[in-house]
Amino acid sequence: MTAASTTATTMLQATQSDVLQEIQSNFLLNSSIWVNIALAGVVILLFVAMGRDIESPRAKLIWVATMLVPLVSISSYAGLASGLTVGFLQMPPGHALAGQEVLSPWGRYLTWTFSTPMILLALGLLADTDIASLFTAITMDIGMCVTGLAAALITSSHLLRWVFYGISCAFFVAVLYVLLVQWPADAEAAGTSEIFGTLKILTVVLWLGYPILWALGSEGVALLSVGVTSWGYSGLDILAKYVFAFLLLRWVAANEGAVSGSGMSIGSGGAAPADD
Repeated sequence: MTAASTTATTMLQATQSDVLQEIQSNFLLNSSIWVNIALAGVVILLFVAMGRDIESPRAKLIWVATMLVPLVSISSYAGLASGLTVGFLQMPPGHALAGQEVLSPWGRYLTWTFSTPMILLALGLLADTDIASLFTAITMDIGMCVTGLAAALITSSHLLRWVFYGISCAFFVAVLYVLLVQWPADAEAAGTSEIFGTLKILTVVLWLGYPILWALGSEGVALLSVGVTSWGYSGLDILAKYVFAFLLLRWVAANEGAVSGSGMSIGSGGAAPADD
């Protein structure tokens, strides 16, 4: 190992140690992470029990997508708790905290990048939508999360932070369009409109909270502290992931017949092809 690589390794370890110490000294931040880890563990065990009797292919796909939400979350939050996916960022000129080093739990964006597509997959399967529509929703969602991460990590320009924030919000609008305009008709045709409507409203209302918290927190105008912002995100995650997933899986387990088809069709909506 060269002297340069040894120095880099030492600096990385020192940085992680500093970050971990900062996390552990911030009660709000630390508790917001560990509460989510504990809840995710309980939810995983609960969902395993709830899905043990599910048999139809489409219902199983919904269950798998639902299970992946807490599985991704517990892994990602463990990364936050260890300091692996948290860092200090010096805010650029023009920011409310310009020149200051701010603790950035950027690993949350990894959570959202891998878990929110599973939420949309489960909703799309519930509505029995077509593959093109589902692909659109998931790719727009990933774009939203990745550009949100860019907005949080940019330290070279205050303006560019907000530019990426705007791009992320544009991706979000595309996701909202699919959820509010396209999929309700598919769910109506599939006979799952009642539960889809409940989960759709829950998802839309809670997901709107994330960009608001970004704007108000240290990443945006810094009206909220890192700890308060972290608890805000954790609270939204608990409701938008665990409560959402519980309601969906409970309904699917009790109404498996309503989602007993083989899955999505490659066409418009979930309608079966007409006979020749």
